[in-house]
Amino acid sequence: MSIFFKRRTILEAGLFHGLTDWHCHILPGVDDGFRSMDDSISALEQYAAHGVREVWLTPHVMEDVPNTTAALQDRFEELNTVWQGRGALTLHLAAEYMLDSLFESRLWDRDLLPLGSSGNHLLVETSYFNPPANLVSMLKAIQSAGYFPVLAHPERYMYMDMEDYSALIGSGVRMQLNIPSLTGMYGPEVQKKAFALLRKGYYDIAGSDLHRTGQLLRIAEDRCLARKMFKAVSDYDFLTTI
Repeated sequence: MSIFFKRRTILEAGLFHGLTDWHCHILPGVDDGFRSMDDSISALEQYAAHGVREVWLTPHVMEDVPNTTAALQDRFEELNTVWQGRGALTLHLAAEYMLDSLFESRLWDRDLLPLGSSGNHLLVETSYFNPPANLVSMLKAIQSAGYFPVLAHPERYMYMDMEDYSALIGSGVRMQLNIPSLTGMYGPEVQKKAFALLRKGYYDIAGSDLHRTGQLLRIAEDRCLARKMFKAVSDYDFLTTI
């Protein structure tokens, strides 16, 4: 059993029952996430065993990790073929796009892997420390192309404050919570911002951003953090589909 689901605190809370994980790096061997097919299958088996309903695999696409759409689709088919019959868990493929020059060319060519069953949401990110110079225009370009931009883990962007988030929400940008942010996994400032954004109702969807099972060891071992996270998530409604 993986560390992710090892402790009874996680099982007792029932957090994962019916969950859609909208953001993870479980697709093996394509970015800085899971490396092997066996590890990916093991993680998915634990997801299924504890009631997760759907998983969106969202590998990085950026200048430093220039995954092609075709290569990701091929790898996804390999994983999905191996997974079939192992559990009641549906897998989907999208991507997490860095807002850089590679993304601009992909958007221009419509060479994209959208998030959600509607096919009109794009999961995007920026550097944690500095925005792209043309952030606003890129977000508008996404909308002009017929997509809703979904900003991955906005609480982790150190250059943003609540005024920035409010402006983004007002412009039609949607936001995805990294559930581990609520535990302080990325530091107290990120945790504080995550709860503030929750209270504002700014998050539309939530995900694990899981790169490896050991990332959630701290949650599993610390009952206080686990209870706080579970209460925060259960107190707010997230979209179950987009």
